[in-house]
Amino acid sequence: MSSASAAQKKPIAISTTEGFICGGIAACIAVTISNPAEVAKTRLQLQGELAKGGGVKVYNNAVDVLRKTYINEGLRGVQRGLGPAYVYQILLNGSRLGFYEPIRHSINHLAGYSAETQIPFTSVLAGALSGAIGASLGNPLFLIKARMQAYSPALPVGAQHYYKNSFDALSTIFRAERFRGLVRGIDAAILRTSMGSSVGIDKLVDFDVISNELGSRSNFPALTRMYNQPTIRGPDGRLQGTLYKNPIDCLWKTFQAEGVYGWYKGSTAHFMRIAPHT
Repeated sequence: MSSASAAQKKPIAISTTEGFICGGIAACIAVTISNPAEVAKTRLQLQGELAKGGGVKVYNNAVDVLRKTYINEGLRGVQRGLGPAYVYQILLNGSRLGFYEPIRHSINHLAGYSAETQIPFTSVLAGALSGAIGASLGNPLFLIKARMQAYSPALPVGAQHYYKNSFDALSTIFRAERFRGLVRGIDAAILRTSMGSSVGIDKLVDFDVISNELGSRSNFPALTRMYNQPTIRGPDGRLQGTLYKNPIDCLWKTFQAEGVYGWYKGSTAHFMRIAPHT
């Protein structure tokens, strides 16, 4: 009896492909529900960008963003960026779940441990590396998602980038900036996702689920602003951001102009967004 129950409790191992597919599908289901909150978060984070005293207030809060967006832009406005959001979630969470175990087993092997042994250090490192892979692969999609969600023909905030669709966005950015444009903000994306994924990617432990979701989905306005900032062509012929040099520069300038509050813009919308993912 005891041996039978033990056999039933033994976790079923899944392949890298299965983990990638399951992670992607689960994330896409969640993002369908959470995308409107992501639109609200993006616009709130860009509102009053680098303006003393917060600048002109177009939106009062997350609910006000959704209400005004629906009135002026309809359902399409509320769900802006949903297409690239699907692909981004497949690449990000598919990589985080699909590559975690193979990377952890490899690190364990290099460290002289059994592949199945759960060691905090190797688990943290594997989580960070799998998160970095996902963030790198998904960066171009997150870039265009942020720009599409920020765009509003009625109540614009921040720099405005109009694209017909995801393919138009990718081709437009590539023609103007080549590969460099598609990896804009990748340093901030890797930093955020690696930190969150390293906290605990093991989905079988409740504490790890909570800590991982809170970590990887932290409210990080530097990411949105780095992606959406306007660009100019520098002396070397390359397009560069006009507002920020890197994530640290973005956080510092935001603090100088808007105070600590600027770092936490869109927090309510952020928590509305992570609920379906947890």
